[in-house]
Amino acid sequence: MNIFRKEFSERGRLMVFLALVVLLFSLSSPFVLAQQQPDMSPMQDMPGMDMQHGTMEETPAQQAKRVKDKKESEFNHHLAGFLVVVAGIFLLVQDKLAKRWPGVRYVWPSCFLLAGVYLALFSDTEIWPIGHETLWFAIRDNPEDLQHKTFALILLFLGTVELQRARGKLKSMWSVWAFPVLGLAGAILLLFHHHSGGMHGAHHMETMHHIKAEHLAFAITGGGVALTNGLSAVRGRWQGVFRKVWPSLMIVLGILLMFYTE
Repeated sequence: MNIFRKEFSERGRLMVFLALVVLLFSLSSPFVLAQQQPDMSPMQDMPGMDMQHGTMEETPAQQAKRVKDKKESEFNHHLAGFLVVVAGIFLLVQDKLAKRWPGVRYVWPSCFLLAGVYLALFSDTEIWPIGHETLWFAIRDNPEDLQHKTFALILLFLGTVELQRARGKLKSMWSVWAFPVLGLAGAILLLFHHHSGGMHGAHHMETMHHIKAEHLAFAITGGGVALTNGLSAVRGRWQGVFRKVWPSLMIVLGILLMFYTE
């Protein structure tokens, strides 16, 4: 009982610390800062690439909205990248730290849960409860919103599964392969990521090519994470190597996300 209480106390402190980090990080979120400024345009980004619209001269209201959307999108990627880096670092060191602080094995699944919660609520600020659109309307009419919520569900599901595995409550074979399978699915989905943030302005084509190249890098690295994670579950002479490789690739993926620009 004392061991359980000690473990729960350590896990609780870690969860509170991570939540405070995300909260402090979020105070600088563009969507929070935007609440202090009037919305200069009700126009929403339309899905797809509109070549004519991209070459038209922007009004001040359209330009202001584009800048606002750009800051929000970059912040979402940067926060997700920060949490992925933290998760990767703790995966690499948790075996040593867990001998003294058993609760550290809950850190990396908690990072996925926090990223999933943030992405689900704040990735698209035009959706309720932040904006005026209903969730159903947004995911039905905007492929970008649908993809963001899909990524959020993947993160939430994987975070929940891995947290239960870390607690020793989930030992079935499917839970072992949930990460590589869904991780690979997420990487493939990135190859078809619909992004409308760069379709305005004089250099919209260059911006869109830049965003596409960045998401290709995310997809390749994410696919590497999923593949090596799966190989780390297969017994063999390289199993120990793969157990170090996939967290290292997670750190690489997180750094790429933290340097994302539009």
